[in-house]
Amino acid sequence: MSLCTRLEQATFAVTGEVGPPKGVSAQETLEAARLMAPQVDAVNVTDNQSAVLHLGSLAVCHLLEEEGIEPVFQLTCRGRNRIALQSDLLSAATLGIENVLLLTGDHMVLGDHPTARGVFDLDSVQLLAAAKGLTEGRDLEGHELETTPDFCLGAVVNPGSDDLDAQLIKMQKKIDAGARFFQTQAVYEVDVFARFMDRAREFGASVLIGIVPLKSASMARYMNDNVAGVHVPEDMMERIGKAKKADRKKVAAEMAAELIRQVKGLCQGVHVMPLGWDDLVPEIVAQSDIR
Repeated sequence: MSLCTRLEQATFAVTGEVGPPKGVSAQETLEAARLMAPQVDAVNVTDNQSAVLHLGSLAVCHLLEEEGIEPVFQLTCRGRNRIALQSDLLSAATLGIENVLLLTGDHMVLGDHPTARGVFDLDSVQLLAAAKGLTEGRDLEGHELETTPDFCLGAVVNPGSDDLDAQLIKMQKKIDAGARFFQTQAVYEVDVFARFMDRAREFGASVLIGIVPLKSASMARYMNDNVAGVHVPEDMMERIGKAKKADRKKVAAEMAAELIRQVKGLCQGVHVMPLGWDDLVPEIVAQSDIR
């Protein structure tokens, strides 16, 4: 069952995430995807995450597709103009890739090529509209396509934003532009997510809560200080901080699973972002009682 079919049938969906390497061998990335594949419905492939140069998402998605692992192609506006963005979308469809997560992308100053020239010809809402237009047989200039792609379009939202009204307004714009599902920023506070869902539920789009396992107390502090809309509660920070180094993965999996169990009745799925701890994904899913 495809990711979008599962969401349409109101069956709780689970996705994982892998980051391509900074090089040309995708073997470790493929191994990570193979490890989580039995427990997830699809595997997201990041697009030069944090504006750091990596092997392209499209190439890795194609390799996953060849292995029978359903990919989610992440595509950002940062480094491409509207011609390149639409071309990459058509290329994805030609390679059999249906799921596409469209993002504006992190600014170049955050990455490893800070002097690179940003493009940002389109933003995420405009890119969604462009992708939807392609599925309807036309490009952004209204020119007809010879053949049309079929996409399951996704977008992102931040439930913990200080300006939730602005997030919800943009979420509605993304739905109007073609988004069928949303992945959220990392969530650690159940009450914050519940308040968000109380308002977002009326939009009718599927929401997959973003789960990032905590690796350490220092990671939690960094996220609290530097990641907008993310707050790790003190008790969670203390719990991972007290764990012995050898036990941190076990504790991180337990904490992530507990969080999923608390929120699974609020949303349509979960997106686990392991940030290198790929082997935790099967354990988190198993402990979460969602399979």
